[in-house]
Amino acid sequence: MFVIFVLCLLFASTWAQYQPQYYSYSAAVGGGSGSSYASSGEGRITAIRVWENKGSFITGFQMRYDFAWSPLYGRNGSNVVEMSLFEDEAFVQISGKYNPSNYIYQLVFVTSRGRSLTVGQPVSTAFNFYAKYPQSELRILSGRFNGIGITSIGAHWGMVYLMPHPAMMGNNTMLGLD
Repeated sequence: MFVIFVLCLLFASTWAQYQPQYYSYSAAVGGGSGSSYASSGEGRITAIRVWENKGSFITGFQMRYDFAWSPLYGRNGSNVVEMSLFEDEAFVQISGKYNPSNYIYQLVFVTSRGRSLTVGQPVSTAFNFYAKYPQSELRILSGRFNGIGITSIGAHWGMVYLMPHPAMMGNNTMLGLD
């Protein structure tokens, strides 16, 4: 019995060592003043809401993880745009425009099915975020916001576990050693 236990332990540690790593990070852009945020939730991202000052910058956003909405990061502005994802669809690219001295002015979310959501104005410096690994999808947005709008944004990419284990509940990704 002890031999079987040792063999199982050896097999498990060897198997874990060779699991593919799918985590990557797109470094934050923007001026970065204000309070920090990091979106969180359980399961996959299934929708996003983005607020803007009409004809101006991004003021806030919310993400839905499975069936629950995250808190509002930033504030609600004068205009809200929302996109719900289809079954097995994920965000695989985020691009947009930002002014290094103040706010994020535009966000463009692209899905694995080629659909996109564009919010804000194409003003100032461009950025483009995408996962390092094709199996990865958007898991977390992080950055900073002040009382007026979103001042910086970064993206965390990872693979969502298809068969969750109790120890893997929450907003988990497969961590890489990049």
